[in-house]
Amino acid sequence: MPLSSRDRVLAVLNHEVPDRVPVFLGASNATGLSMPAYKRLAQFLGIHPEEKYLYNWPELGTAAMDEMILERLHSDVRGVFDREPAHIREMNEKREPGSPCFNSWGVGSVEGDPGTWFPAIHPLAETHEIEDIESYPWPDMDDPTRVEHVKAEAQKLAAENKYAILATPWLAFPLERAFAMQRMDRFMLNLGRHPDFACAMVARIAESCKTLMKHFLRECGDNIDMIKIGDDLGMQNSLLISPKMYRQLIKPIHADYISFIKSHTKARLFFHTDGDVFPLIPDFIEMGVDILNPIQTSAGKMANLGELKKQFGRHMVFCGAIDTHRVLPFGTPDEVRAEVKRIIEALGQEGGYMLSSVHTIMSDVPPENILAMADAVEEFGWY
Repeated sequence: MPLSSRDRVLAVLNHEVPDRVPVFLGASNATGLSMPAYKRLAQFLGIHPEEKYLYNWPELGTAAMDEMILERLHSDVRGVFDREPAHIREMNEKREPGSPCFNSWGVGSVEGDPGTWFPAIHPLAETHEIEDIESYPWPDMDDPTRVEHVKAEAQKLAAENKYAILATPWLAFPLERAFAMQRMDRFMLNLGRHPDFACAMVARIAESCKTLMKHFLRECGDNIDMIKIGDDLGMQNSLLISPKMYRQLIKPIHADYISFIKSHTKARLFFHTDGDVFPLIPDFIEMGVDILNPIQTSAGKMANLGELKKQFGRHMVFCGAIDTHRVLPFGTPDEVRAEVKRIIEALGQEGGYMLSSVHTIMSDVPPENILAMADAVEEFGWY
């Protein structure tokens, strides 16, 4: 008998062989569809869903997918999300059209192409003084409007007991928040020139993330199966920083954050980090990462799927790996199916793999290829 979606995912998380490879789509920004891609898919399917965005945040640009479309994509996972505080959402809803939008951290985004927003206002860009960190008006992570809806949503999904549940609080990535607060190039320079300042900033951000996480996990209770965090640490062919610098300066902050989370939930730790992070995977395992995403197969040593599986497959689950750099946007449906087959054969041996795209499916991906990816699991993913 086929497993339920939830049991299928739980089997993989327990390093057991499921009935088929789970499909992991729509449960987070990193596993979702951009709104243009989503609309084209819905139109192709003849479905007319309401336009909704993850986190109730249009500027993020990721669709909150309709249940009918999630089912069509064979997705085995559903998401539970936090929100920005009510006063921040109201402020942005009332602002002048086309003007910058601000999140609760004070980071502002501006519109490039219509509907495409990029962080461009960085409130701590001009400093490397620890005093400026101490005096900054940090966001109120105790604001109840961030999580007031979470308990009911998590309980509803758990009571249905159909799908695995991923809890995914937004903006809770310490290093990425530092990039946004200071601008990436400035922060990276400070990490080298003023490491005490840079580490103090990341540590202060992590404390805010932990406060939010405590409230979020309290509301989720025992109703979730996975909790998503992460920080982008890789580039196309290398790490953003050296392994030595990571281990000395950033890893202790990540390790403390992960330990805090694991002390508040039994959910498995889902860690998202883009790029070629192969040299740091042993560190992730040591810190307690259970699921690694997105396995960017176009980036350096992450393309060596056989070695990934051989070295680390006993210790963690892989999620992602379907290429958004070339195959999904520019391949034919047959090429997409062939890629899904290749990835499943490499990472799905004896379980341990959940299929998803490498990060958000963007507007250049045709609906035929999205469906080819999802349907290929039904063709090649059964054990």
